[in-house]
Amino acid sequence: MQIQTTDNQAFRAQLAEKADLTGQVLEQILADQAGIPPRLKAAMQYMLQSGGKRIRAAMVLWCCELTAGKLTPAARIAAAAIEMVHTYSLIHDDLPAMDDDDLRRGRASCHKQFDEATAILAGDALLTLAFELPAQRIDDAQTAVRIIRTLAEAAGPSGMIAGQMADMEGEHTAGTLERLRYIHINKTAKMFSAAAGLGAIAGQASEQDVAALLSYGLKIGLGFQIADDLLDVTASSEQLGKTAGKDAAQGKLTYPSLVGIEESRVLLRRLTDEAVEAIRYFGPPAEILRRLALEMQTRNR
Repeated sequence: MQIQTTDNQAFRAQLAEKADLTGQVLEQILADQAGIPPRLKAAMQYMLQSGGKRIRAAMVLWCCELTAGKLTPAARIAAAAIEMVHTYSLIHDDLPAMDDDDLRRGRASCHKQFDEATAILAGDALLTLAFELPAQRIDDAQTAVRIIRTLAEAAGPSGMIAGQMADMEGEHTAGTLERLRYIHINKTAKMFSAAAGLGAIAGQASEQDVAALLSYGLKIGLGFQIADDLLDVTASSEQLGKTAGKDAAQGKLTYPSLVGIEESRVLLRRLTDEAVEAIRYFGPPAEILRRLALEMQTRNR
């Protein structure tokens, strides 16, 4: 499928703008939290301020703009909340009991910069605060409940955590495409789907629009994980900002290990096309989301 897009530099500037906005919201939220012990707060800030493209948060904001024609206060809170959940998952992923990685976003993982116990608690704190925020700061109760429920379902024991459990259980075992798809949908794609859905909910979108964006986000998330698996075997640690080659070293079930690099790229292109098709009826206003789909396909870090 031929995708009409803005130029790369313009897209990246828009993504950076959304990342900066989310960073400002997160900074203010943490500044407002007077009761957090200093070392715990330092660990939370260290991870929230460690860079990253904040793609999930940007999706929340873009999908709100698409459906509401503007950014709503609820979208800002939802973007901060999903970024907190994502950051908690990275902290816990890097722990010795999980993926045991010393690097995250080009610098020391949380447990290496502080200590293991502090890292665990920082992750716990970010996860809990992510659900406190919508309850406290979104005025419309129905919107707040939908945002909390959507995020909880994506991140919870039948979502991201289920995917992480299956990912660990699948190490050094013979896998199937069905099992691999289960891992990717739950571990990664449901959070991308939630990001798109949160933006639509925050924008008071119609149910049709919410459904279309949820589908779009799921395809984006599946593609993102395939691209991530490909980068693990084709990119350097310097490019990735984390240790390259970890999947193979840990015997992870991935698309490159199961179907090979070329077939993985074919699947990634197919998912990109499907993501674009899911939002076709929005027309030109969804151009930034189409560009995001293409960027996920061609990213190199």
